[in-house]
Amino acid sequence: MTDSQKWLVLALIAFGGWLIYLLSPVLMPFVFSAILAYLGDPLTDKLETYRLSRTQSVMVVFFTMSLVLVLVLFLLIPQLEVQIANFISSLPAYAEKINGVLLPWLEQRFGVTLKPVETNELINIVKNHWQKAGGIVATTMSSISHSGGVIAAWLMNLLLIPVVTFYLLRDWDILVAKVYGLLPRRITPTTAKLAGEVDTVLSAFLRGQFYVMLALGCIYSVGLWIVGLDLALLIGMVSGLVSFVPYLGAIVGIVTACIAALVQYQELAQLFPVAIVFLIGQALEGTVLTPKLVGDKIGLHPVAVIFSVMAGGQVFGFLGILLALPIASIIMVLIRHIHDIYRDSEFYGKG
Repeated sequence: MTDSQKWLVLALIAFGGWLIYLLSPVLMPFVFSAILAYLGDPLTDKLETYRLSRTQSVMVVFFTMSLVLVLVLFLLIPQLEVQIANFISSLPAYAEKINGVLLPWLEQRFGVTLKPVETNELINIVKNHWQKAGGIVATTMSSISHSGGVIAAWLMNLLLIPVVTFYLLRDWDILVAKVYGLLPRRITPTTAKLAGEVDTVLSAFLRGQFYVMLALGCIYSVGLWIVGLDLALLIGMVSGLVSFVPYLGAIVGIVTACIAALVQYQELAQLFPVAIVFLIGQALEGTVLTPKLVGDKIGLHPVAVIFSVMAGGQVFGFLGILLALPIASIIMVLIRHIHDIYRDSEFYGKG
């Protein structure tokens, strides 16, 4: 590759980044649909081996994904709404327990003086807004009168996602073949090799980690429910969803669960069952879930994951969060490739 060609490639990359930045408000549904299509493509290819056409396979996968989403919306969200409502209604009692029991115990045990929690005014504001909203649907409907344009755009994006997902999933192999056919023949073997490595990393992380997150959310929720924690489902699912960063889900979960257990039971002994739940979850993640569902081919360091998500969110907002890990995977594969070239170069002095 000549110097002019290298500069042309860099210019195209810079132009692409600038274009994504400009179009970030409208790209979100397309990126989200592309991720869903990428997740569903292996199952679609598998169904094609059973003598189903591509369109029939896509319809089966699309129906399955839609059914799972509907079940989550109708089963999980109402339960979360009930727990959040119960939590808000219990806030005055929680504040009273903290001021009357927890803070005096900390002062007596550790000699620290803490200011009493003054949350009555905030509690009343939150409760009034929650009661006024009347739930998630009422909140959305009441917002239309105040921000009709924003809600209309949000609904349009929401309706675009299944449509775009269906067509991307149906034509996924065709699109990949066309992109492959446009590559210069000289770099096709290297590009195909790098693309295969990127696909290995992405498939392991996006597909495998998605199943790990769901499994951990269920494990934490069921475990905390057995312990008797009022906010078991809320804490468990949040802990599972943020577990894509190693150990972050367990840290967030055990801290919030311990605080909830102290406020609810006012006994330190209740912290041990909570800790056992998260220890079991971490043990299952390390010995069963991650090895079976993700494997050892990710190669993304936890610090790289945190930085990529934060950097993507800072630059491109929610779109950047969606693009962060795929781009980080591509960069990681390129760094490995450059590292191998460097180790084999005369400058490094191999041999």
